Amino acid sequence: MTGQDTASRSVPRGRLTVEDLRTAVADGRVQTVLLAVVDAQGRAKGKAYDARFFLDRLVDGDASGEMCAYIFATDVEMTPLPGFELTGWQAGYGDVRLAPDLGSVRLLPWLPRTAVVFANAIGADEQLVPVAPASILRRQIEALAGLGLTVKAGLETEFVLYQGTLAQAAATGFRGLRPVTADNRDYALDHPRELVRYSAKLTAALAGAGHPVEAVKTEGAPGQVEVTFPYGEPVAACEQHVLLKHAARAVGERMRLLPTFMAAPADRVASGLHLHVSFWRGEEAVLAERERPGELSELGRQVVAGLLEGLPELGPLYAPNVNSYKRYRPHSFTPTWFTWGWDNRSCAVRVVGHGSGLHLEIRLPGADANPYLALAATLAAARCGIEGGLKPPAATTGDGYRDHADAAVPTSLREALRLFEASTLAGDLLGPEVVAHYANLAQAELRVHDARVTDVELARGFAQT
Repeated sequence: MTGQDTASRSVPRGRLTVEDLRTAVADGRVQTVLLAVVDAQGRAKGKAYDARFFLDRLVDGDASGEMCAYIFATDVEMTPLPGFELTGWQAGYGDVRLAPDLGSVRLLPWLPRTAVVFANAIGADEQLVPVAPASILRRQIEALAGLGLTVKAGLETEFVLYQGTLAQAAATGFRGLRPVTADNRDYALDHPRELVRYSAKLTAALAGAGHPVEAVKTEGAPGQVEVTFPYGEPVAACEQHVLLKHAARAVGERMRLLPTFMAAPADRVASGLHLHVSFWRGEEAVLAERERPGELSELGRQVVAGLLEGLPELGPLYAPNVNSYKRYRPHSFTPTWFTWGWDNRSCAVRVVGHGSGLHLEIRLPGADANPYLALAATLAAARCGIEGGLKPPAATTGDGYRDHADAAVPTSLREALRLFEASTLAGDLLGPEVVAHYANLAQAELRVHDARVTDVELARGFAQT
């Protein structure tokens, strides 16, 4: 990358073992280690440690990383919020302990001489903090393992890239921004030079962090880009997404380009986070019928049925913001009904591939979703179908936006929150503590918006009422 390509050539690329890290620290190629957890909004948060201190005290010694527990109980603006059992003024805003996952060590080529290590949050009882996003996902993976199943996941992320810097955008109130492309460039192979350079630098940065991308393409909205990662282990897939956002902003800052992962950053623009998942027993993929690989197996049908049963009641986990619901519009390639279909992009659950490659694409989450929570909701709903032996309705064919007997996707966070709080299923699948925690976050998001006067209200009502 510009300004550090020469200096970074000798730095080992990709994922590191602890011994690799020791070697890189000893010869000065890594000087800083970021110890990171993922907050409720799906962002990497943590501390930057001197690399030698990290190895001597947090790996070899008896010291531990610590972080205020409020990291899991704030809104997007990092506002401390009341009403949480985990933390608050009533508990003095104490710390949680951070246990480094030493299998997650990666270089960050977009930061000089820096590596990152993801951590698990440990509470006073020495157990995983139950409402931490990574903990929620791990519990669902373990529950499926109890059924003899493992999961592979691949994430497909859309974002919009604008001209300029964050400071410039903030100075205009994030209005009048100019996308890096001016028109619909979906599947285009001819792009402006700066977008070509940005895509190449982002791809190289992610590969250098041990996260090679499968593909990068432009999408239908001006300035919209899609990045697809290969299949892999589900926690690693979520880490990929978190580091993608980190890298996309760092690369953009150097090029005076500004990415946003809002679900709907402008009128009639929708950016999604599509989850591709498959289920396995040992080395065998089990969604397809063994003798008829073009059909769903019984377990595959149960998974689809569980998704349609459970996801309507888990909306705040994959659509957590007021803006999230601006995506759900007819003929927008975003679902408006909880339906499933074969290779049908108008459905909430799309079945694609053949044989061992057959898998499910969950098209409900937006780009603003926390990938850990969205994937945890998906796996929990799938487990509901498997354990209950559920059967799906007939597959949707043709236009999935026409009226259905199926449940409609909620059109607002308030409606999704009502379903979430009233759901017995959500509590059974995730635990009442998780439901209460994320319901409180959704309520806080609604309170902020309810108290704000928007530009639309002013434009429509200032002179007309």
